Amino acid sequence: MKVLIAGGGTGGHINPGLAIAKHIMKKNPSAEITFVGTKKGLETKLVPREGFTLETITVRGFKRKLSLDTVLALKELAQSFFQASRLIKKVRPDVVIGTGGYVCGPVLYVAAKKGIPTLIHESNAFPGVTNRLLERYVNYVAISFKDAEKYFKNKEKLVHTGNPVRQELMNTNREAVLKKLDIVEGKPLLVAMGGSRGARKINETVVEMLNTRFKGEFNLIFATGEAQFNDINLSVCLDEKYKKMVKVVPYIYEVGQVYAASDLMICRAGAITISELQTMGIPSLLIPSPYVTANHQEHNARSLEKDGGAVVILENELNADILYNSIIKLISNRDVLNRMAADATKNRIIDSGEKIYSLVENMCK
Repeated sequence: MKVLIAGGGTGGHINPGLAIAKHIMKKNPSAEITFVGTKKGLETKLVPREGFTLETITVRGFKRKLSLDTVLALKELAQSFFQASRLIKKVRPDVVIGTGGYVCGPVLYVAAKKGIPTLIHESNAFPGVTNRLLERYVNYVAISFKDAEKYFKNKEKLVHTGNPVRQELMNTNREAVLKKLDIVEGKPLLVAMGGSRGARKINETVVEMLNTRFKGEFNLIFATGEAQFNDINLSVCLDEKYKKMVKVVPYIYEVGQVYAASDLMICRAGAITISELQTMGIPSLLIPSPYVTANHQEHNARSLEKDGGAVVILENELNADILYNSIIKLISNRDVLNRMAADATKNRIIDSGEKIYSLVENMCK
């Protein structure tokens, strides 16, 4: 079985692809899996790190205003179809899977036109433009939220699979991770992260909270995103006695271990993040991004909040006082955190990988 997986740009597109790839290898160890992305996306780091081959093509998104960038984007789009065709001829896949990002457009379209079985996975409640355009050409559309159904016309292609999460999230020993992290014992562990690229508002608010309010009430792993790491790291000014309690990092690669050890997550509300919180049963303070299509992150966040697994703070309401007070209110009551942890699992789908593999296997037959 040869599988080509297209997806790139952000962790929200790449991590589902990695989860699918690992599940395919678990079920079929002889499978050959190749990823395709761009040279500018996070896939250039995440995919090779997991031991998979990454090929790249040149493609970029379109801006709404007509400009030189739009002309360049059109030129690259035309080139990308030829690049995708050459890549497919080289890899000779039995099936092609798209997990999101602009790279999916030319790769899935060319594959479908060549008669190769294709599947797109839509992780959000509000589907992206690329997936809505590809719907008519692919064999299956795997959706993660029931709410996504209304945005697709070909209902017979839809399969509700949920979001695949990385298997390592469920196979981690909490005590071993806590020891490895070398944090202060007897204090809860919080993790703050704004996504693979970071979130300026979250980063600045966490820095202000640490510099003006933090008195050693908790341990914190603070992932800033690589682009903002140097500035944010230099901005954190802690009393010497609190420095061991706060670890500022650009990105969390061993996210499964950190999830397993955390008592409370402070993060965005991307679809994959929501699924991982549900899978692991982790209480969260969610700060949905207001800069996404159709405000779908707030929809995701409200869904988990309704279940009882999260507290939502909108970005336009976020400040150091609100964040600090929300944290203290939650971590000061272990019963509340335990209840939130249980409630977070109410609507999880833990066999998403198996559902998607069944579709892949069916297409290969």
